[in-house]
Amino acid sequence: MVQAGDQVIAVYNTGEYIGEVVEITPSNRYAVKVLAVIKHPDQGDLHHPMKGDAKRFFQRRAHAFGEITLVEASSLKPYRGEVPDYKASLLHALNKEMNRVQLIELWAQRSLGELQGLASDYGFAVEQVETRYRK
Repeated sequence: MVQAGDQVIAVYNTGEYIGEVVEITPSNRYAVKVLAVIKHPDQGDLHHPMKGDAKRFFQRRAHAFGEITLVEASSLKPYRGEVPDYKASLLHALNKEMNRVQLIELWAQRSLGELQGLASDYGFAVEQVETRYRK
């Protein structure tokens, strides 16, 4: 069981952090002080992930060093190891997330190219193929 003072990995929304439990609330939520970033939060609408045309597309910042966030017990697991420098961990997580998004973009571009080729193979004219976002 996690106790105050324990180091943990905490998942909050779509971000993941190394932190220290500073308090356990009466409602059994854990107040965690952020020490490092493992995964940068996803961008956009949490309720409509990967939807680029969502009405509201939010910029989601990583929690700041020392920021306290309330986390459910199910979103915690013990952390054993050296805590990396916050700024270095933030840069690493940001680079990793940007690379992930760039790979998704590359996949999407290649997929569209293949689908356009298939439309032609199927005998459809470009004007017949309905696409929401044409360049």
